[in-house]
Amino acid sequence: MNLPRFYPIFDNVAWLERMLPLGVKLVQLRIKDRPPAALRADVRAGLALAQAHGATLVINDHWQIAIEEGAQWLHLGQEDLDTADLPAIRRAGLKLGLSTHDHAELDRAMALSPDYIALGPVYRTILKKMKWHQQGLDRVSEWKKLVGHIPLCAIGGMTVERAEGAFQAGADVVAAVTDITLHSAPEARVRGWLTVCA
Repeated sequence: MNLPRFYPIFDNVAWLERMLPLGVKLVQLRIKDRPPAALRADVRAGLALAQAHGATLVINDHWQIAIEEGAQWLHLGQEDLDTADLPAIRRAGLKLGLSTHDHAELDRAMALSPDYIALGPVYRTILKKMKWHQQGLDRVSEWKKLVGHIPLCAIGGMTVERAEGAFQAGADVVAAVTDITLHSAPEARVRGWLTVCA
């Protein structure tokens, strides 16, 4: 499976409205702490925006809403795997991306035949507190050997300047969050990402 090499992750639909018109073709909506009705409305709006721009929208975590709203892609973290109804997700035909941080998590993820594997944090990240320190590019190369043909996504501390190193190490896709959302010129930064990931 060939996925777009650039994979931004945003926490609200307003970011999709800004960035999808620039040519982003793979994007994740990772929303936390929203009431269920508002969350559903966001997912529905995000899916409509993605369809209008010919992009693939990955819903983070909220598998029930993803199924009910007709999403095609879902991303689950390891904690989400504990509570998700994987047979229901598969019955609905959703493609599945999974987060991994160590060998035990990778083994668990590979047993589920995911459509991509994410490894992080490759570099130190300010996005969230994690028990894992930066994995480094050598771990990216190791993971790629272990996952084989499954697309590998590098995440955590990724920047435009670090993207090429991640690709050379074996990543198929690079995810970015704060390099865009905290940048003084987010649109220009996304254009930079699209160039380096072309």
